[in-house]
Amino acid sequence: MIALVLDSLARLRTEISACTRCARLVRCREQAADEPPRRFANATYWARAVPGFGDPRARLLVVGLAPAANGGNRTGRVFTGDRSGDWLYAALHRAGFANQPTSVARDDGLVLHGAYVTTVVRCAPPANKPSPIERDRCLPFLVRELRALGRVRAIVALGAFAWDGALRALRELGHEVPAPRPAFGHGASVRIGPYTLVGSYHVSQQNTFTGRLTVAMLDAVFAAAGRAASGGSA
Repeated sequence: MIALVLDSLARLRTEISACTRCARLVRCREQAADEPPRRFANATYWARAVPGFGDPRARLLVVGLAPAANGGNRTGRVFTGDRSGDWLYAALHRAGFANQPTSVARDDGLVLHGAYVTTVVRCAPPANKPSPIERDRCLPFLVRELRALGRVRAIVALGAFAWDGALRALRELGHEVPAPRPAFGHGASVRIGPYTLVGSYHVSQQNTFTGRLTVAMLDAVFAAAGRAASGGSA
């Protein structure tokens, strides 16, 4: 069974990395590589769509908005090489899902245990704002990841965009989304099919620098998601 999962994820990663369906996003990701900030002037950018990353046996799926222009778009691994990733992987480490608290490059030794990290949109969008059309073109990738990761039981959505994307993906998988549609909020939780969806403020600097999202708040989300992933209640 695990061999089939590995094969499905490998094929999906290859397909995602080669995707050029959204001309605006292709321009954005390539422009970031052509005009890097001074601190990355000598870096070789990935500058392609960024696939998910993690444990094929994952019971927890973490979903973000999109790769950062000088983070995942540079390193080729989601939430790697930027401040958002510093917060995310440190939290996953504290919760027992990662072997180390930092993520700076694809070959830095980071290993996830029981968790998989992905995004709704796979290319760095201008101003971090994908269009609905761009979201819808990318959404099948998230649906296929969920289908391949058959052990996932908890999903953490980082921000309202990821919450919306997760609900759309679950509906595409044939699961009934409650009406009225569950509203996003930090710590919000809803059971949909075999999954528990948990909301968290995004780990972006606009939330972490201002104190809107604290370490304790993020740890509480992953504690709840960890319980749900293990078969308990969030």
